[in-house]
Amino acid sequence: MKILLVEDDELVAEVLKKALIAQHYLVDLAADGQEGWELAEAFEYDLILLDLMLPKLDGLSFCKQRRAIGDRTPIVILTGQDTSTSKVISLDTGADDYIIKPFDVQELLARIRALLRRGSSNVTPVLEWDALRLDPSNCHVTYNEQLLHLTAKEYGLLELFLRNTQRIFSQSALLDHLWSFEEPPSENTVRAHIKSLRQKLKKAGAASDLLETVYGLGYRLKPREGKVSQPSAQSQVARDVSRQAPQKAEIVGTTRLDSKSATTSQISPELIVLWERSKDKYRDRINILDQAVTALVTDTLSEELRQQAQMQAHTLLGSLGSFGLMDASRLSRKIEQAFQTPNTLNQTEKEQLSKQVLALRQVLEQPMTPVESVETVPETKLHQPMTIEPKPRLLVVDDDVALALALVSEASSWGIQADIASNLSKARETLAHLRPDVVLLDLCFPESAENGFDLLTELTLEQPSVPVVVFTAQESFTQRVKVARLGGRGFLQKPVTPAQAMEAIAQVLQQSSQTEAKLLLVDDDPQLLDVVRTLLEPWGFNLTLLDNPQEFWDTLEKTAPDLLILDVEMPELSGIDLCQVVRNDPRWSELPVLFLSARTDIETIQSVFTVGADDYVSKPIVGPELVARILNRLERTKILRKLRKFIG
Repeated sequence: MKILLVEDDELVAEVLKKALIAQHYLVDLAADGQEGWELAEAFEYDLILLDLMLPKLDGLSFCKQRRAIGDRTPIVILTGQDTSTSKVISLDTGADDYIIKPFDVQELLARIRALLRRGSSNVTPVLEWDALRLDPSNCHVTYNEQLLHLTAKEYGLLELFLRNTQRIFSQSALLDHLWSFEEPPSENTVRAHIKSLRQKLKKAGAASDLLETVYGLGYRLKPREGKVSQPSAQSQVARDVSRQAPQKAEIVGTTRLDSKSATTSQISPELIVLWERSKDKYRDRINILDQAVTALVTDTLSEELRQQAQMQAHTLLGSLGSFGLMDASRLSRKIEQAFQTPNTLNQTEKEQLSKQVLALRQVLEQPMTPVESVETVPETKLHQPMTIEPKPRLLVVDDDVALALALVSEASSWGIQADIASNLSKARETLAHLRPDVVLLDLCFPESAENGFDLLTELTLEQPSVPVVVFTAQESFTQRVKVARLGGRGFLQKPVTPAQAMEAIAQVLQQSSQTEAKLLLVDDDPQLLDVVRTLLEPWGFNLTLLDNPQEFWDTLEKTAPDLLILDVEMPELSGIDLCQVVRNDPRWSELPVLFLSARTDIETIQSVFTVGADDYVSKPIVGPELVARILNRLERTKILRKLRKFIG
């Protein structure tokens, strides 16, 4: 939890800051009202402690102005003015509590806890993750009922992960959340605290990877067995590159293989048609596994059949897992490992291998149902290109109806179709059934409890995000910074003519139209390519899928992709071979290359990065993670190109 303390009495400020830090709060300190205002504009706080008698901007004016712009952050007034009139005025102005100096620190802390509980409906009394338990009321952390002695930063890290169990935090995001404005450390400091926290958890009996490193993205709590991690709706795109995928691109569900399991399995609705179309091919792969097991039991297994069985199990590992059938994917991994060294298996292990192949076949024959009762996508629509409306669409969100109408008229002359929402509620209603290509958003809505920043955050968190141009009558550098941090694509200062607004809108539309990235995917498993297509097409990527690596170079030259995705293991030509060829040609030496593989051993990972890989994604594919890594790599490439152009 992050608190802003605005207090000009150095002694009181020091006492309060130490007491709050001792309770594991993160504290930013401001010595006057103006400094406090600038911090409140630039950062998000869970609570503000505010003295009334402040230089530059007094506490009453501070509170009143925060409420006027829609800031709902809980505010506690600290003052030596012990009069009912002062208290009534402060509470009427928007303060949530009023504490008279001198005060008891423990009472203040109790009131802070009460306000934070009241202001956040998702804050539970006790946070638990399997055997891990964190009690915010007394700051006790236990694992298997064994008390852990954590530093303030270690406690803060663990609480942050437990309150956001589905989110991946980048190192920069952890810095923003857990280090104050006055003490920015290096990212090495984050790694050191993560390492120390892992060691303490491991000493208490936790798995060493309970805090999981997601390469290229950051850290998260390791998903529980049998569950696929879902992206959090609260991820901040500007700070975290782990962007969420659309609902229809999520992979959900597992298959249970024991005798008590249900007779149906659930997969993502968009993959149902693809699953039914692929089942015969999967049956053929399992038939080869059956033949190999029979030959193994009768001691007639040839080297050729062994290699085929190993390859088929490896392919099933990635494909089945990408449908969300995680137990089946794990079975495939065990079968693959068994066929790597079949001569070492005893009779019991051979019988177990036969049962595993039978269980895999049972998965294939189970009826599949969508995760939710959603109409499945017709097969004819799976491979249709995305349609683009003949006219780009603009949504104007402003309570100035006259200006909005003028903007609609001007937009028409620019060949842009425009709609109007006079307040934030109407804007959300419109967005529920209409996706604009760009939004022109005012920040100030005097009759609303919230401001345009809330909608800006929502729009930039959508995936793909909706470009937003902000225009406002308020001139503030801190607002410009906040808009930029939240992902706004433009900032216009009112008064602005409709023509000037349309020039900015047209520029954003032009930039957005140029962001469609071309991806070339090379994998010898056609079913996996279909899965990847289904996951990535909703994002507007221009996809080229290739299942024959022999045709790679001609396809590369023809498509000129912005990013290359390669499977590691393919017959005749591996992904490593293809990556080396790409890196040896000056024209393609800087093309971003992302590898897909079911291999997680250190040798494979080192090999792909040695030949020039930019990123590595483990099979089975989790849609949101794959999209996040693609977007991250494309954005980095874009920044590097701009930097080179500037330097050159």
